[in-house]
Amino acid sequence: MITLPKINIRPIQPSDNFFLALIVRNTLAEFNAANPGTVFFDPTTDALFELFQTPNAAYFVAETNGKILGGGGIYPTEGLPEGICELVKMYLLPEARGIGLGRSLIEKCLEKAKENGFQQVYLETLDELHLALKIYAKFGFEYLKAPMGNSKHFGCGLWMLKTL
Repeated sequence: MITLPKINIRPIQPSDNFFLALIVRNTLAEFNAANPGTVFFDPTTDALFELFQTPNAAYFVAETNGKILGGGGIYPTEGLPEGICELVKMYLLPEARGIGLGRSLIEKCLEKAKENGFQQVYLETLDELHLALKIYAKFGFEYLKAPMGNSKHFGCGLWMLKTL
């Protein structure tokens, strides 16, 4: 594990779009999860800043010395019941994993979800992202038997929900 300088977590900016899309797609490819029906093929992955201008949405970027390490956000996904948002697009560069950064991003997202009046947070993920599954479970996310809402990510086979 490398030692990173101070990491800043900040709201997304327009100039982050290219780098975040690269991190999302490279991570999915790394875990052999670049499948149809995932964010790999979702056109909004190339325009995250614009996507997260939606009311009650928020996306946080982790960076150090001007280098983007990854990010994650919350989004009021279409079709979710009132009071539920989705934890979305949580991806980190390989060198930014295992240092607690994912945990910090999730905490920031859950805090924002609460601030925005949500009572529960939903997420969709893949078996291939087994490291993330352990973190979600530590945060109290519980597995569901079927998806909620209409994310259009039919390639995700695992669904989880957490009450705030």
